[in-house]
Amino acid sequence: MDSTYDRKAEVKAFDDSKVGVKGLVESGVTKIPRMFHSGKLDTIQTLATDSKLSVPIIDLKDMHYNTALHAELISKIRSACHEWGFFQVINHGIPISVLGEMIHGIRRFHEQDSKVRKEFYTRDLKKKVLYYSNISLLNSDQPVNWRDTFGFAVAPDPPKPEEIPSVCRDIAIEYSKKIRDLGFRILELLSEALGLNPSYLKELNCGEGLFILGNYYPTCPEPELTMGATKHTDGNFVTLLLQDQLGGLQVLHQNQWVNVPPVHGALVVNIGDLLQLITNDMFVSVYHRVLSNKSSPRISTSRK
Repeated sequence: MDSTYDRKAEVKAFDDSKVGVKGLVESGVTKIPRMFHSGKLDTIQTLATDSKLSVPIIDLKDMHYNTALHAELISKIRSACHEWGFFQVINHGIPISVLGEMIHGIRRFHEQDSKVRKEFYTRDLKKKVLYYSNISLLNSDQPVNWRDTFGFAVAPDPPKPEEIPSVCRDIAIEYSKKIRDLGFRILELLSEALGLNPSYLKELNCGEGLFILGNYYPTCPEPELTMGATKHTDGNFVTLLLQDQLGGLQVLHQNQWVNVPPVHGALVVNIGDLLQLITNDMFVSVYHRVLSNKSSPRISTSRK
């Protein structure tokens, strides 16, 4: 232990800079600050991508048409939610062009000049548009994640269009409408997988609150020392995640870390703690994490 180390001062200086982890990279750091150190990482346990264990990929193209195919779809979703808590969906109805432009929009925000970025930096959770690094930074002793986040409310009380940064405004508005509609369709499928009326979860208001987060994981000079996102579960009902093609997301399954490889045009669906609670563990909310890397920035967008 280093008795001279002042974590509070290091955290305060980082937060006062208002430019996040990206600011550290822009300053040319070759050693990450101590507050990011995660201790001994168990990445050695990670399963290879060619493992027989893989997160289910579910095709939604027939979800409202053929009765037999629809029943098979519901069965696959039920199994994925119970055994994995995670699955990927393809043919979900959101154009690949929209997904790609949303990734680019989040990148544009995080990679714009730091003087512009810092104008949005805040820890006021009452604001409808937020830019910050690590939401619990100031009141936690846990290792800090190598990640910055831009987010905005969609429902029930969205910001005015002019409040969303111009660099990603148009695509953020378009994507938020489409991902909200898809979220309601996913809730219908989850309701059916529980043996309930398709409208059940929606009528419980499980989809009324909606926040979109654009996460940016900068290149890390020492990825063996820190995580992009440490092991955690999501506290909400359900998350829809759009990830770029870099990879790094992992799910804890059967006590082993399993990669969730990016699938072109796919969205990741994962069950949150609240949905596990109200389904009496029929659906499970599982631990997941994101590795840091030194090759290139990772970008993801989640609907929570």
